[in-house]
Amino acid sequence: MSNSKHPTSPHMQIYRLPLTALLSITHRITGVILALGCIVLVWILAAAANSAVYYQAMVPHLQSWYGQVFLLGFIFSLYLHFCNGVRHLFWDVGYGFELETVDLTAKLAIAVAIIMTVATWAVAGIG
Repeated sequence: MSNSKHPTSPHMQIYRLPLTALLSITHRITGVILALGCIVLVWILAAAANSAVYYQAMVPHLQSWYGQVFLLGFIFSLYLHFCNGVRHLFWDVGYGFELETVDLTAKLAIAVAIIMTVATWAVAGIG
């Protein structure tokens, strides 16, 4: 018989996932975003390879607000997935399992992904 007066433990309103767990979930999500984004990328490249008319039909979508959000999200996903993958490579060879190192590399992966995204956005002149 269940007692509904007591919350489940740990209660979701007070429990906070560690940064490493959040980054693990984000790594999986960025992998899905990259897979779906590659389908869109192939579509864009196929339109460009087919003719200038088909590509010109796609350009307004890429320059629109939702196209810009897609490009920014795709670029950030690419860099975050890459940076987190590098962390995993070090873990595979047995380095970086200390708690301080795990937290530091998680923050470093996020920071480097943001910096690389902003740099790519600036160099490409997107926006």
